[in-house]
Amino acid sequence: MQPHHVVVGHGGLIMGNPGDRPYPADPLDAPKYDARLKEVRVGVIDTGISSGASSEHADWFGGRYAEEADDVDPAYSGGDVFALQGGHGTFVAGVIQNAAPGVTFDPEVGLDPNGFGDEERLCRKITELGRKKISVLNLSLGCFTEDDVASEPLRRTIAALPKDVVVVASAGNQGTQRPSWPAALDEVTAVAAAEQKPDGSVVPASYSNWGHWVDASAVGNRASTYLKGEWHLAGEADATPFALWAYWYGTSFAAPLVTGRIAATMVSDGITAAQARDKLLSGPELHPGYGVFVK
Repeated sequence: MQPHHVVVGHGGLIMGNPGDRPYPADPLDAPKYDARLKEVRVGVIDTGISSGASSEHADWFGGRYAEEADDVDPAYSGGDVFALQGGHGTFVAGVIQNAAPGVTFDPEVGLDPNGFGDEERLCRKITELGRKKISVLNLSLGCFTEDDVASEPLRRTIAALPKDVVVVASAGNQGTQRPSWPAALDEVTAVAAAEQKPDGSVVPASYSNWGHWVDASAVGNRASTYLKGEWHLAGEADATPFALWAYWYGTSFAAPLVTGRIAATMVSDGITAAQARDKLLSGPELHPGYGVFVK
């Protein structure tokens, strides 16, 4: 019998993860809407979605998900001060929309606004989404196990999903080859982070986990949709204000790029999610242990 595991969002700044806090960013132009993508459904288990996402980011989210009270990200530790990963799920959803503009998505809360969750709740949410005819499931979260053997509840839950569902998970931000679960499961597409240099070149991100179990990589440093509020950590003299947009980095934000690209390829090529995944992963490795680079 295994212990009960804590799962963590891979946005950095949690449990010693390398990485950093989000920073304010300029507004992004909404990507060109593709009506065909409405027929593809993506599941997102994360901190949830901003209560104002469909109005504050109408060109990104309006009409693309069912607004349900239990899917809302609490986001704040108090007042308008963000918790450590408040807004993480809204940021992830924006990355998916940028890669697959118009895709239908179903946000579910599996992490609290500090980025912590547990495998019991995660398994329950995975099972729920498996019944909703999703094509791709994005999990920008994970955990280690003491013996580096797969979490049995996670393994069984993912194995029980319909066979046509593709699961994409972030590899983690500890800069180690240790397998992070569920990313390291055979049935899951594990995504490491790459970094784009000022000259346009792409290299592995130093903070990213990597190893033989990683299937793909994508740029993890990017701007996306966020919330209004302030970042103010203990010891800081001044708070940093945010106005709906942020720049952040982590494998959490590489994974949804791959999720979105799978959805977009399904529509552009008229193929299944599994076929789209296989097409994207048919190229050479970016670097040993970092999988195929997905733009």
